[in-house]
Amino acid sequence: MNRRSHVALAAAIAASLTLGLGACGSDSGGGDGGSGDQQGVTTQGNGIIGGTPVKGGTLTILSNQDFDQLDPARNWTMPVMDVGVRMLYRTLTTFKAAPGAEGLKVEPDLATDLGTPSDGARTWTFHLKDGLTYEDGTPIVADDIKYNVERSFSAELAGGPDYAARYLAGVDGYQGPLGGKRLGKESIEVPDAKTIVFHLKRPVAEFGQTVTLPTFSPVPQAKETGANYSNHPVSSGPYKIESYDRGKRMVLVRNTNWDPSTDPVRKAYPDRIVVDQTLKGTGIADRLIADQGDDKNAVSYVDLTPAKISEVLTNPDVKSRLISENGGCTTMLDMNTTKAPFDNAKVRQAMQYAVDKESFAAAMGGPAFNDIATTYLPPVLTNGAPVDHFMIKPAGDPDKAKQLLTEAGLPNGFDTEMVTSTGGKQQAEAVQAALKRVGVNVTITTVDPTAVNSIVGDKDKQPGLAQLGWCPDYPSAGTFLPMIYDGRQIRDKGNNGNMTRFNDPEVNAELDRIAGLSDLQQANAAWLALDAKIMDASPAVPLVWQKKPLLVGSNIAGAFGSPIWSAQIDYATIGLKSVK
Repeated sequence: MNRRSHVALAAAIAASLTLGLGACGSDSGGGDGGSGDQQGVTTQGNGIIGGTPVKGGTLTILSNQDFDQLDPARNWTMPVMDVGVRMLYRTLTTFKAAPGAEGLKVEPDLATDLGTPSDGARTWTFHLKDGLTYEDGTPIVADDIKYNVERSFSAELAGGPDYAARYLAGVDGYQGPLGGKRLGKESIEVPDAKTIVFHLKRPVAEFGQTVTLPTFSPVPQAKETGANYSNHPVSSGPYKIESYDRGKRMVLVRNTNWDPSTDPVRKAYPDRIVVDQTLKGTGIADRLIADQGDDKNAVSYVDLTPAKISEVLTNPDVKSRLISENGGCTTMLDMNTTKAPFDNAKVRQAMQYAVDKESFAAAMGGPAFNDIATTYLPPVLTNGAPVDHFMIKPAGDPDKAKQLLTEAGLPNGFDTEMVTSTGGKQQAEAVQAALKRVGVNVTITTVDPTAVNSIVGDKDKQPGLAQLGWCPDYPSAGTFLPMIYDGRQIRDKGNNGNMTRFNDPEVNAELDRIAGLSDLQQANAAWLALDAKIMDASPAVPLVWQKKPLLVGSNIAGAFGSPIWSAQIDYATIGLKSVK
C-alpha cells in the first residue's frame, strides 16, 4: 500500500472510530505538566471493554519481545512498568486503576496515605500499612524500600528511574548498596519498621507522585541477586513468577500472601497469567482477529501493525475489541550531539526541516493512530493544545534544510547511521527517504527491541541517529524535559534518559530554577519557554504523538488504555467475562 492510499485509509478510519474524551491532568506526566484531552476508541461510555471481570481463569498476554527489565530498580519503560507495578510489586503510592481523569488520581499503596511533607516539602514521611508481606510470607518493612532506592544508584543495576539521585540530599558519590554501603540518615531515615523518611535537596511538591515509581517498591536485601534479580523479583503484589524462560514465556500465579484488604487498586481477577513472547510479524493481530479457543482470553502487549488496520476497522466485531488511546508520549528522531556532524546545532536544525513527518506518521498507521508532533512536550503537557514551534509543513522543507546544511559547511550532505528496533524498520525507512532528499545518506541497523537502549546508551556504540521517544512518568512536566535534556545525568554506559547526550549549562540551570518553583502556573509557563529554547538547539526532531492501538479477545473484560501507562492496558483490573 503506498503512502497516499494509506493516509486516505487512515483518515477514513479516524472518521469511523467512536471517540471518547478523558481529561489528562496537570504537570508533565509520565513526564508531563499541563492539562488536556485524550482521544481514543471506546466501546462503552466509561471507556472500559467488556464490563466487570469474574474471578478466575487464565489471561494470556501475546507479545513479540521479552521484558527488558523486571527489576524494580531498573524498570523504566512504560509497558514493563505496567506489568511490574500492577502485578509483581507495590509502591508507596500508586495511580487509581481507571480510564480518563480518574486514572490520574494518586492513591496510597503500601503507605497509609500520600505522604506528609515538612520543611517546605524538603522532607517527606510515609507510614506503611499493617499486614504487608512478600510472596514467602516475610513481612515487608520500611528498610526494604530504602534498600531498593539505594539499589537505583548501583552501576551494576543501571537503566532505571533516577529520581532518587536527582532529589535526595547527601547522595553525592554514592554508588549503591551492593558493596555494603547504605545511605545515611541525611538521605533516608527508617526510625522503625513501618516508617520511612526522605530528605530532599530541594522542595518537591509532587513527591507523593514520584513514589509511584518502581524505585520506591520493596526489595528484601536477603534475596538480592544483583543483575539476575530481574529473572525473579520477589513479589509484593498479587502475582508471583511461577516460571520465566526469557524471551519465550513467563507464567504468573497468585501470590497467596498478598492481602487484598491492603490493596484497593489491584483486583487480581485471573488465577493465572501467561505471557507468550514468541510471536513474530502480524501473528498477534492474526490470532486476536480470528478469536479462536484460548485467544478469546488474550490481549496484545504490542501495538497493532499498520498492515492490519483495514482488517480490524472494517469488521465491527473486531473493531469493538480495539483500544486506541493517546499515550501522551512523543516519538523523536534523536541525534547524538557528541558525534559529528550532529555536534553542530545548524546541522541539527536542518534535520527539523529535512524530515517528512507526514510520511513517518503514515508508516505508523496515519492519523487514526498518531498526530504529527511539532514540539517536544505533548499536548497533555501544554494545556491541551499542541505547540508548533518552527511552523514547518508536515512534509518538511528540503530547500530550507539544504540552506542550513550549506551554512554549516555541508552543502553536499553527509553519511550517518541509524539504529532502530526490528518493528521500527518501516518508520526508519521513511526518515531515510526524507533525508536522502537533502543529501544525507542514512544506513539503518535494526536490532531486537530489547537491545536498542543498550546500544544507544553506550557512548562507544551509539550511532548518529536513533528513533526513540519519551513518556511522562506521572502527570508533571518535571518528568519530561529534565529526564531527557539534563546534561548532568549523562552516562558513558547505561545511559537511559538523555539519549541525545545534549549538555547545555544554561538549560541545566533553567531546569534547576523551574524545579524550585512552588507556583505551578508559573512553572508550567517556564516549562513551555524552556521547551522552545531546547527546540532551537534541536537535539532531536519531534515526530509524532502516538496513540496505542491494542486488540483484545472477545472474552476479555475490564480492559482500557491507562492514562498513566502510556495508554497500555491497565493490568490492575483486567480479567475474563466468563470462566468455563
